[in-house]
Amino acid sequence: MTRIYLVRHGESEWNAAGDLYCGRTDIGLSNLGRKQATDAGNFLRNVRFDAAYASPLIRARDTAELMLGDQDLPVQCDERIFEGDFGEWEGRAKKDFIAEDPDSWHSWMANPWETRAGKTGETAKEMYERASSFFKEMAKNHPDDTLLVVAHNNTIRFFLAGVLGMPFSNYRKIFQDNTGINILDVTEEEIVLKSLNMNTHL
Repeated sequence: MTRIYLVRHGESEWNAAGDLYCGRTDIGLSNLGRKQATDAGNFLRNVRFDAAYASPLIRARDTAELMLGDQDLPVQCDERIFEGDFGEWEGRAKKDFIAEDPDSWHSWMANPWETRAGKTGETAKEMYERASSFFKEMAKNHPDDTLLVVAHNNTIRFFLAGVLGMPFSNYRKIFQDNTGINILDVTEEEIVLKSLNMNTHL
């Protein structure tokens, strides 16, 4: 069994500027985001990780490095835990793009599994399947290890919705704080969610 600490990255500069949709845009951490990552690492200071993985986006990589602190581990990057591609919504606030094109948002909310976010982005199916592939590989390559994995809000939510057997249209009912910590026990056959969005360090 592989124990995975799955963490959303710290607050980004765009989160701080009105919760703009970052998606694949490579936005760094805010000062608060750096503090959140350091605090999350202190909260987990008694956990010794065998390996660390992050999305290649800088806000995830920097969160992982700050969380590791003095643990001498390289952060390995994997594109399968990228944030979703949000197409025409990237860099914009939800209230603005909904006002401009409410039909696209309503289609996404009704059926994200098949609908492309922001018309040209990813579907929930694509996000879930790439994340699922990553976690299955972690179980195969790291049996009995403890891993730190830093990813992104919507990739995490769609992956957890699939793990829990939820309708993907309910993904927004799974809340993820910046540096919220989820604990998963993973084998090649099964994934068990042990803790969801631990946030007492915030």
